Amino acid sequence: MSTTGTLTERLNHERLKNDGNIHNCPVRDVLDAVNGRWSTLLLVALAERPYRFGELRRLVPDISQRMLTQTLQELQREGYVHREVFPTRPPAVEYSMTDLGRSIFEPISQLIEWADKNHGAVRDARRSFDGEHAA
Repeated sequence: MSTTGTLTERLNHERLKNDGNIHNCPVRDVLDAVNGRWSTLLLVALAERPYRFGELRRLVPDISQRMLTQTLQELQREGYVHREVFPTRPPAVEYSMTDLGRSIFEPISQLIEWADKNHGAVRDARRSFDGEHAA
């Protein structure tokens, strides 16, 4: 993507370069993997230190084993998470954040801080909107 022009101009340029197909948008392509319900929580945990699968499951008790496995695989596929298997009985598996994962976590952590700081204001805005649009 070009470094000149507004963000909108740059995104439109990428869309045109990809035959106007919005599904080829580089921003959506990259952010889809961290946009999931569990991805951000797992990245927050892995930003602290590496964890074994069972530890992650206990840290996020609402997640099913299947969804934890699927989300970790998606994060691995994107290059944000590294999976290491240790030759023990039973095999121990540890997940850690890659350099790419740490680089995407920097802006995500800023968004998390913003969300924490502004959660009350967002809830108030929702209540106000819902009150004005109640049928």
